[in-house]
Amino acid sequence: MHVSMIELKAALRRCFEASGYFVGNYEDAANMILWLEKHGLNGLGELDRAISYIKEDKEKSLSTVVYEDNTSAIIDSNGRSALNCIAASVDLAHAKALECGIATVTVHNCHNRMFVLKALTDCGRRGISAAAYWQNGSQVVTEHAVAIKAGDRYPSYSEATTNLASLEVTAGEKQALTIICSSRVDLTASLQQSKGNSNARYVSASQVAKNKEYSVDHGIEIDEQLWAEINKIGEGILVENTERSRMGAGGR
Repeated sequence: MHVSMIELKAALRRCFEASGYFVGNYEDAANMILWLEKHGLNGLGELDRAISYIKEDKEKSLSTVVYEDNTSAIIDSNGRSALNCIAASVDLAHAKALECGIATVTVHNCHNRMFVLKALTDCGRRGISAAAYWQNGSQVVTEHAVAIKAGDRYPSYSEATTNLASLEVTAGEKQALTIICSSRVDLTASLQQSKGNSNARYVSASQVAKNKEYSVDHGIEIDEQLWAEINKIGEGILVENTERSRMGAGGR
């Protein structure tokens, strides 16, 4: 089914607010999904895979800082979706890079890490080069990398499938994300198309820009079942607001 960008954003905001996301966080989450979808990177498909984690986030502990120094940090997101924690982690890396020139933040126990692209893009637009790397899978691993040059408007993205069956990886490492920000070094040089891997996919910054032009012209298509699920979760905040209104009216 076809929905407008305004309708989708409003529904997403209600969905995340009802799921216990704080003010600001539910705006970030909605914008992360919309950004991926608008730029041809399957934001709604990622959301479909993230729904189960979104429902559980309310019951999980907030992210905790395991280690921190001037140029690095290790954060445990305690099994939360990136929609509910990754923007703050990228902001931390950005702040450290402004202070020290380059910084690395590693996030463990984090799901749906594809949503980091929006936050990294914001870094680039604020004049900081940024990159991120993560892996998905166990026997067959998909490696993901994204980078943006300081001052650019769009990032480059790549993924490649590798057979790492013989490599032992802990559960924490499987759900880890490494973020690097620098005010001195162009990190996009590390993100290049892998010509030796037939399973590699590379999306250039210019292609990301073209994808946005297409979505602006053709709008957003969403699966009816996913749309129903988003609105079902969002009903929680509508009920809560109705109860508050009744209490307010009764107290006058």
